Amino acid sequence: MKNDAATLGIGDRAPAFGAVAVGGEFGSGQEVRLADFRGAPVVLYFYPKDDTPGCTVQACGVRDAWSELSSRAKLFGVSVDAAASHEKFIKKYQLPFPLLTDPDKKIVNAYGVWVEKSMYGKKYMGVERSTFIIDGDGRIAAIFRKVKPEEHVKILQAALRDAAS
Repeated sequence: MKNDAATLGIGDRAPAFGAVAVGGEFGSGQEVRLADFRGAPVVLYFYPKDDTPGCTVQACGVRDAWSELSSRAKLFGVSVDAAASHEKFIKKYQLPFPLLTDPDKKIVNAYGVWVEKSMYGKKYMGVERSTFIIDGDGRIAAIFRKVKPEEHVKILQAALRDAAS
């Protein structure tokens, strides 16, 4: 299943969204919109599922680099998990950053990361681990698809350093 959002490219206007942010400065949940962060870079990192091995490695990497990352951009993890799942995940691993809930799959579809996957020969739909950096004008500055959890932070740090220079 392919959608037009899979063709998002550098320089394109980032798809607008509204979602509940859980954790970080948003506590147990607050509605946010991409437009709320105009003027500042925003990182959306899409991941398949709370508290699974790869997603935990990725989230803990972001946690461990939080002081540097948070000084360079507003950062949100995004999955289709519910707010209650996000709260447990945040508490279990002391994640200092917010996670966006997308149970109706509007954001993952808009960014083209709700894709057909395959495991043990079985096909199913799921979130492709991908990261989008959006500049202060609301345009996509960088896209990293099929990110390996253990490499995510290094890629993100380098991209944010490059964007700042």
